[in-house]
Amino acid sequence: MAVLDEEPRRLKRLHEIGQDLSLLSVAELAERIVALRDEIERLETEMAAKSATKTAADALFRRS
Repeated sequence: MAVLDEEPRRLKRLHEIGQDLSLLSVAELAERIVALRDEIERLETEMAAKSATKTAADALFRRS
């Protein structure tokens, strides 16, 4: 079959909010903490960039 007939592969989520953690080892929990901290940092960086853009736009339109 052609490659186009295949479904796109979905990336497996490392962590899902609210999932049962009882079966995870300490190492797996630590890995998830690192991944979640990295994601928080990425989100904060994006939020800061959007805030800076909004502040610049607000300043530009207030001058007029």
